[in-house]
Amino acid sequence: MSFYEKFEEVKDLPFEDMFQGVTGLDVERVLQKERLSEQDYFVLLSPAAENYLEEMAQKAHMLTKQHFGNTMQLYLPLYLSDYCVNICKYCSFSLNNDFPRRRLTMSEVEREAQVIANMGIKHIILLSGESKQHSSVDYLKECLQVLRKYFSSIGVEIQPLDQGEYEELFEHGVDGLTVYQEVYNEEIYRDIHVAGPKKNFRYRLDTPERGAKAGMRSLNVGALLGMDEWRKESYITGLHASYLQNKYLETEVGVSFPRMQPHAGSFQPKVNVTDKNLVQAMLAVRLFLPRAGVNLSTRETPELRNHLIPLGVTKMSVESSTVVGGYSEPDVTQSQFEISDDRTVKEMKELLKEKGYQPVVKDWQFI
Repeated sequence: MSFYEKFEEVKDLPFEDMFQGVTGLDVERVLQKERLSEQDYFVLLSPAAENYLEEMAQKAHMLTKQHFGNTMQLYLPLYLSDYCVNICKYCSFSLNNDFPRRRLTMSEVEREAQVIANMGIKHIILLSGESKQHSSVDYLKECLQVLRKYFSSIGVEIQPLDQGEYEELFEHGVDGLTVYQEVYNEEIYRDIHVAGPKKNFRYRLDTPERGAKAGMRSLNVGALLGMDEWRKESYITGLHASYLQNKYLETEVGVSFPRMQPHAGSFQPKVNVTDKNLVQAMLAVRLFLPRAGVNLSTRETPELRNHLIPLGVTKMSVESSTVVGGYSEPDVTQSQFEISDDRTVKEMKELLKEKGYQPVVKDWQFI
């Protein structure tokens, strides 16, 4: 069995009618419970639960402190290549967007690593456009030989791979895998992924599980909010994370809630996901999955990120560049999307300490 079987059970449910049927009494009942079911999670994503965000926030803060303490892990994304073979309506790296493409050489990878390491960061995530020619497993392994000199934990957010390919990367120092399904609505998925291997919905959906079987220490899943109704997308994201957490007990599972941001192209999101919507989605998943990590990226504004810190977040990107080579040579080519929070690592560390949190830049060492 894979998560796809679970997905098929819920994908055609009358979500709108079911959400509208939730009452305030239902929400109050759920908030009294210590362990939540899938139905309880559904209740917390309903319109009725919007009137209980303060109560949800207090419980989320308590659960996060109980399971993670007053810590916040900081990390940076490192873009290796922007070559991509897919045509996707929402992405700047899409094959049909005309801009000078770039892939880092090993000397350029080292320069990027030195800049990031000098910021005091030990956790990075490697990203690339989806092209097995330009970001092949062999190329990634060559990059890892350089990067392991500088970083204690290295994750990847790249094109989906087979289990054996993930095993190769794991053996060479990759310990984490991030895979955004983008959207859990198969019809919308087919429409926005016009051409390329990314059109294979099922293969992408099963990717985190292949990573878990390959030995990855951590998995991170999420939907790109704005593609479809956010309550439904958030619910299925939570089910996906719960499935992985229950099946792979030794694997750390995290959830992200990225929202559509400006990019090259004219694609506009179907749904406007407000700050209040984002808060509710994050609080609901924290109460449903108290042991799961919750990741918050620099897509969001400094003001909102400050507000969200005590509401269940455990991991934050900081001083990020979404440009290939963007740390040592800022603005040299196309960014994947615009960031909203450009505060430095030092500034974020100071802010976290003022709020009573311990910034964590290293909690793992690949042996």
